[in-house]
Amino acid sequence: MRFLRLVLVLVLFLPEWLGAQSFYAVRRERSVIGSLGLGTATYYGELANPGDYLDAKPAVNIGMQYFLNNRISIRSDLTWFQIEGNDAKADDASRVRRNLSFTSNNIELNAMGSINLAPHGQRYYQRPRLNFYATAGVGMLYSNPKAEYQGEKYALQPLQTEGVKYSKFNFVIPYGLGTRIMLNPFTNLVFEGIFRLTFTDYLDDVSTVHLGSAAFSDPIAAALSDRRPELGLPEVAPGTQRGNPDKNDSYMILQAKLEFYIPDDVFWNSNSKLYRSKRKAYYKRRR
Repeated sequence: MRFLRLVLVLVLFLPEWLGAQSFYAVRRERSVIGSLGLGTATYYGELANPGDYLDAKPAVNIGMQYFLNNRISIRSDLTWFQIEGNDAKADDASRVRRNLSFTSNNIELNAMGSINLAPHGQRYYQRPRLNFYATAGVGMLYSNPKAEYQGEKYALQPLQTEGVKYSKFNFVIPYGLGTRIMLNPFTNLVFEGIFRLTFTDYLDDVSTVHLGSAAFSDPIAAALSDRRPELGLPEVAPGTQRGNPDKNDSYMILQAKLEFYIPDDVFWNSNSKLYRSKRKAYYKRRR
């Protein structure tokens, strides 16, 4: 929670602080872009309600970006987000009787490339006031689905509720679109939606068939593999379909981000006269 409060303070007050800087600071070249973002995460899988295309769960993002030329940039983002699914909220009665659920705190680290619709100028402050971009790349996801049972939360991956040993780490392919709005010479406001294609069907711990309680030596694993008895229903027969292994799980993150241009001398020293000399205030007329 402290981290979330810090991000909120930065998002609210950083643009004002940067905008209040002397315009002579423009003479310092700024090639690297830092970003902070807040948004929502939506999961798509066996425990999602098919009619719910947006299930807002919190997401927090930090990132860095570097422009290779006036249209193409490379970026890396670190994102923490939550996802969940619950059969009790489904419209399908058979889903309600299945009675499975999960929640998960996740971390994603990615590397992506972006292509901007409009080109930037020679200097960072000569960028368009409004621009659109497409982005795609590759990422690594850590996920740890849990379920609540009798007032306690249990990590599902170690229990192997379907007899499958799957990994908490998986590759993802992020791709999406975004809009960048220039707030002042030093900051942008960004809105973007990025879908994640995954290579696992176990973000929710549900994929194949029921094994039956006799297949488990751990009573917690047996109880969480088939939760129909909690509703007063009989256990299902071994081999009964539990999920859909033909389609992997996926998720989407919608977020608003604040981008800020970082002076190059934060990362390396520049001895160029361009950066050491005082630039005149007429730079706006040269845009």
